[in-house]
Amino acid sequence: MIVVGGEALVDLVPGDPLDSTVDGGLRALLPRLGGGPYNVALAAGRLGVPTAFLSRVSTDRFGAAMVERLHASDVDTALLQRGDEPTTLAVVALDAKGAAHYTFYVEGTADRLVADPGPLPENVTALSLGTLGMVLEPGASAYEAMLRREAARGVLTVLDPNIREALITDPAAYRARFTSWLPDVRLLKISDDDAAWLTEGADPVAAAKTWIESGVDAVVLTRGADGVAVITAAGELAHVPSRKVTVVDTIGAGDTVQGALLAWLHTHEVTDLASLDAGAWREALGFAAKAASITVSRSGAEPPTSHDMASTV
Repeated sequence: MIVVGGEALVDLVPGDPLDSTVDGGLRALLPRLGGGPYNVALAAGRLGVPTAFLSRVSTDRFGAAMVERLHASDVDTALLQRGDEPTTLAVVALDAKGAAHYTFYVEGTADRLVADPGPLPENVTALSLGTLGMVLEPGASAYEAMLRREAARGVLTVLDPNIREALITDPAAYRARFTSWLPDVRLLKISDDDAAWLTEGADPVAAAKTWIESGVDAVVLTRGADGVAVITAAGELAHVPSRKVTVVDTIGAGDTVQGALLAWLHTHEVTDLASLDAGAWREALGFAAKAASITVSRSGAEPPTSHDMASTV
């Protein structure tokens, strides 16, 4: 089983500008269930692999809807914690290219109060973490403890930092903490923009090679219009281009890549990334890129199902 840990929140996404404006020319906001790790769990679950979500979710109406959507996506909720704290909110602004920019409301919310559940079940083969879950305390320390403990017992550990600058009050401290995680991370999935932020402007491929020297087995770089690439100790093993689609927005695109990669690795029973050659990596990245192309063609984070993948050319 794959376990995905991290925040679940509600994205408030701008509605149709033609009929949903309010005072001041602002667009009405529509609730979309999200959060990076939540989207990763949905993506993996919808692609037919056994997936569980580990977080703390509010008992409010948003939280109830989140749990219902997890079940509808075949995601196991046995590890889910519940609390009467409010749900985290992220107000989304879309730029001219459909890229999302966020303002967060996180004080005293449920997901940041997640507790360390102790050792995960023996049937867990992969643990995926990232985004606000690795930033907001006290939850970040709980997830960090899980990362180190599960890596030590041989679980395939996967990290997507998915940087949200507005919530990182001490960038230098976060960068140092990120570096400290690398020996316990087998697969790092990261965007070009996040790689540049973490290294204060270094070339992403050069940064990836440095992270591999720190202990990571493979770095998957999402490069926007330039596609997806993987770098290992052997160099850049594979690259696949982005698929051409009409982009509605990019919310959940990177999360879908991570969920689809987890699904592909699980389906092919990969626990040692060193066993993958260039051809296998191209197949894995192509599967992830296809899944992400379906997500960006929809409003909000709506990862595809196995049926969607099979019916899309």
